[in-house]
Amino acid sequence: MCAVCGCGTARLATDRAGPGAEHDHPHPHDAGHDHDHDHVHGHSHAREAPHSHAGDALDFGAGLAGVSVAGLSQARTISIERDILAKNNGFADANRSLLLKAGVFALNLLSSPGSGKTSLLVRTITDLRDRWPIAVIEGDQQTSNDAERIRQTGAQAVQINTGKGCHLDAHMVGHALEQLSLPPGGLLFIENVGNLVCPAAFDLGEACKVVVLSVTEGEDKPLKYPDMFVAADLMLLNKADLLPHLDFDVDACLAAALRVNPRLQILTVSARTGAGLGAFFAWIEGRAAMASSPMAGGS
Repeated sequence: MCAVCGCGTARLATDRAGPGAEHDHPHPHDAGHDHDHDHVHGHSHAREAPHSHAGDALDFGAGLAGVSVAGLSQARTISIERDILAKNNGFADANRSLLLKAGVFALNLLSSPGSGKTSLLVRTITDLRDRWPIAVIEGDQQTSNDAERIRQTGAQAVQINTGKGCHLDAHMVGHALEQLSLPPGGLLFIENVGNLVCPAAFDLGEACKVVVLSVTEGEDKPLKYPDMFVAADLMLLNKADLLPHLDFDVDACLAAALRVNPRLQILTVSARTGAGLGAFFAWIEGRAAMASSPMAGGS
């Protein structure tokens, strides 16, 4: 399913398929049709000598996010001889062109499971539906529960079930776009599969990535999963209403996020109470205006 993380049926070059092996595998869609796409595997695995840090931690060097800190370890450094994301990026470019032509501003919402991003999305749609037409693409391994919650707000929603897949890809999103009516000047929210690892690597054609981190998850998550926070344009620290009941260091969390991505914008919000959401809505409006500006150059 995913050649980057090895989920589903994908195999690395060290598996029985052997280096350079090609295989097709389908992704089923809720829309009632399947599509196949290829992943070409030509990986070589090179080990680097680990560097010792405090305690028993081993550091195998900076990851894709370019971050190397004590306790942030990699089992190996993988040299990718062929860009296995090239095909995905081609579909993403097509999605981006379609969205730009339609005048639709798209956000890719990413988080671990249980961060509250569906509740956040429901609240956002409820508050913004009189200002913008809104559509949603929902990603999950199974069920259409979240899409049904979204439709109850009156917004269009298409569910993508990835099966064993741990993320959405641009081809899946392209098929979902075929099922949506996207009025000019509208917003498209793509709620990705709950996962702080693999979705960071896949461009879906969105204008911005928004990572949602809840205060129930721990303040060290940006250091443990840096690629996600490096890829994001905005971080929403959600469930702020629970802070009085938790031992959560907000300052440490923000410092960790900015350590891996100094350009990351951060807002503290609560989907339950609505606290901080005004700033989030203002951010959306500002970014949408920038994306539609002639100076944006279609990027």
